[in-house]
Amino acid sequence: MTASATPAVEQRSSWLPMVSLFLAQVLMSFNVAALPISLGGMVDDFGVPPTVASSTIVVYGLAVAALVMTGAKLGQRVGWVLMFRVVVALFAASSVLMIVSQSVAWAIAGQALAGASAAIIVPALVALIAENYRGAQQATAIGGLGSARAISGVTAFLIGGTLGTLVGWRPVFMIVLAIAVVVFAFSFTLRGDRGDATIRIDLVASALIGAAIVLLTLGFNNLNAWGAVQATDAAPFDVLGLSPAPVLIVLGVILGQAFFLWTRRRMREGKVPLIDLSILKSSRERAAVYAMFIVVALEACVNFSIPLYIQIVQGRTPFDTSLAMMPFNLTVFITATLVVRFYRRYPPRTIGVFGFILTTAALVWLSFVVTNNWETLPTILGLIVFGIGQGALVTLVFNVLVTSAPSELAGDVGSLRGTTQNLASAVGTAVAGALLVSLLGLSVGRAVVEHPEIPPALVEQVNMDELNFISNDDLREALAETDATPAQVDAAVEVNEQTRLDALRLGLLVLAGVSALAILPASRLPRYKPEEIPDPSPADE
Repeated sequence: MTASATPAVEQRSSWLPMVSLFLAQVLMSFNVAALPISLGGMVDDFGVPPTVASSTIVVYGLAVAALVMTGAKLGQRVGWVLMFRVVVALFAASSVLMIVSQSVAWAIAGQALAGASAAIIVPALVALIAENYRGAQQATAIGGLGSARAISGVTAFLIGGTLGTLVGWRPVFMIVLAIAVVVFAFSFTLRGDRGDATIRIDLVASALIGAAIVLLTLGFNNLNAWGAVQATDAAPFDVLGLSPAPVLIVLGVILGQAFFLWTRRRMREGKVPLIDLSILKSSRERAAVYAMFIVVALEACVNFSIPLYIQIVQGRTPFDTSLAMMPFNLTVFITATLVVRFYRRYPPRTIGVFGFILTTAALVWLSFVVTNNWETLPTILGLIVFGIGQGALVTLVFNVLVTSAPSELAGDVGSLRGTTQNLASAVGTAVAGALLVSLLGLSVGRAVVEHPEIPPALVEQVNMDELNFISNDDLREALAETDATPAQVDAAVEVNEQTRLDALRLGLLVLAGVSALAILPASRLPRYKPEEIPDPSPADE
């Protein structure tokens, strides 16, 4: 009787607190989506290379991933509502830094502050949802976070692309500032505890996991630039001729293992850990983490690969890219919101397996139908199907973790989510880049052989392997400095278009294989019925 009566009472909880939480997720996602759009403007304003301006993106991601577990424990100590208000105010300050920045150093500092703030906002969202909502409302609220990520990405591309073209990049961060002010105002509707001042933050574990995440992120992000095996000229150093990128990855894995060993020992001694590993006590919770990592990595791969081709090879604008990706982003938004309706009819295992079947089928379909025209119905259909699977999976695996943990550990679940998502995003982007460049090298070599009108002497003058993904206009400009004839230039441009498209198709096919393998962890998700979902409150402890 208690189980049936409780949801009826909980469903009458006001949705007003969720406005603040929803917009807080929009705040972070909008900021992240606005950064790539702003790179061109920052390059022009500050007179720095694109690689330096892109440090704003790297610094933000590193700060979130490295500090999110420490941020979760800080929120438990101080109190989630108070901590939430403080970091939202700091996020607002970071947008002010972006707006008034006089140099790229100001912008990097602004994103470092934004990342540090997001490291606390991420677990705070989960903890505050757990404290303000129960049962079906909690599942709906979790779905809202997933939809907020998708819709903010769409709006950031559209608004940012328009403002960046007509006005400049700084007004985009005025929107970030406005969102932060609204989030702060609505935060006074939130309910939360006052925190526990007796909680001590495990500084050793914080240092271990922070260093591990930084090393892993730097290693994966620089696989292309520094080399996957042998060190390239761009590598800052080498280890016996080897690239530092895989070395950093190995060191990151070692420190990550040291973190888990230290945390388990601390829990055996009865001390408060940086993250309570009991949230991963069963194979179902671990399967949810594996599934979350894979689905976020796949999303990062697609979000990297397709815009790369559209903007670089086709030479189209960020606004064109946002229009091309809109079917995917809108579908993720809608699915993440509506998938909770299926929780009453289907167990997580069924939804998870079906979700990965959809993403696998969509990637296989796209690998065969993508062309230089992204507005074709088959391509749009493939992106929509992938978005359905993606939106369902992101919400599902997150909900499994939240419902399996008591409310006092919701912050730990949030920090686990933040760490997994940021690391998966970095890994997915890096793997996509390394994969496409490797496939591109093979395609270019084969295409040059198959095009006798491109003589070896011309290939020696313009190393097309090193040119990487470039636009046709840039390729024509490079060839203009050689003794290539007009016919040879046209042949090289044809090779550029076809080999890049072939590399993208093969890359999507490889990603489909990864998606198919993810069905295995999805098959280990819970089978419980809605009425059997464990109560996250500590009453059952």
